[in-house]
Amino acid sequence: MILLDGKKTSADIKEEIALEVTDLKNRGIKTPHLAAIIVGNDGASITYVNAKVKACERVGFESTLIRLPEDTKEEDLLNEIAILNVDNDIDGFIVQLPLPEHINEQKVLMAIDPDKDVDGFHPTNVGKMALNLPTFISATPFGILELLDRYNVVTSGKHVVVLGRSHIVGSPMSILLSQKRKTGNATVTMCHSRTKNLKEITLQADIIIAAIGIPEFLKADMVKDNVTVIDVGITRLADSGKKSGFRLVGDVAFDEIAKKSEFITPVPGGVGPMTIAMLLKNTLLACQRNR
Repeated sequence: MILLDGKKTSADIKEEIALEVTDLKNRGIKTPHLAAIIVGNDGASITYVNAKVKACERVGFESTLIRLPEDTKEEDLLNEIAILNVDNDIDGFIVQLPLPEHINEQKVLMAIDPDKDVDGFHPTNVGKMALNLPTFISATPFGILELLDRYNVVTSGKHVVVLGRSHIVGSPMSILLSQKRKTGNATVTMCHSRTKNLKEITLQADIIIAAIGIPEFLKADMVKDNVTVIDVGITRLADSGKKSGFRLVGDVAFDEIAKKSEFITPVPGGVGPMTIAMLLKNTLLACQRNR
């Protein structure tokens, strides 16, 4: 069993980006600049955005954080987006999700200039991704592709089963892995809550992407020997034996499936750390395009 170490891989990617930024600065070329808008006081969102700011500092990016109160009007948020769209110093920006209920999430995502949409959520970028055209791939699917590539996990001709059909992970992964690309050329089955005979399907899989948000859903009797498992889920479960009072688990029963796996991602430390690294990579790409 080989552990797909997202923590180490993300650190490697950040180091590579930092070297590129140093080279840009030495040549007197503009430093990449990432901005983020956060609305409200959601604890997880604040933690995540702060981690992005720290990651920018680590690689030498400029960063801007715009914090807006929970009761911010949709119109005011759209105005902030309009300002960032025309600010030539900002190469890319994100609007941290989720947004307060009174704000239309889709309307906000549509308002972002696709050329600055480093989250890869704008329909223009999703469409380009589906057509295998150069674009911003959303960070989590991008990170999964990078992990598979760097660990030389063969996907060509393999049967990939994707558990989950979200627009953020499941749907784009099913498209990307079926495309004609280095980490692709797979035969993909996408499963969801209405899928029948799920166990029969997962037992045929060479690679499983688990992204359904149900803790430890995938069990050892649902996978064949030498399977590759990518666990995208992360859930807090109460655990009195831990100092924090909880433990983090994924969508995969790790201990039992690891024994049958050829490759597997841990939780935490697998897919999660890759997300911020690939957001930085998209921002560097945006900066290069702007030049």
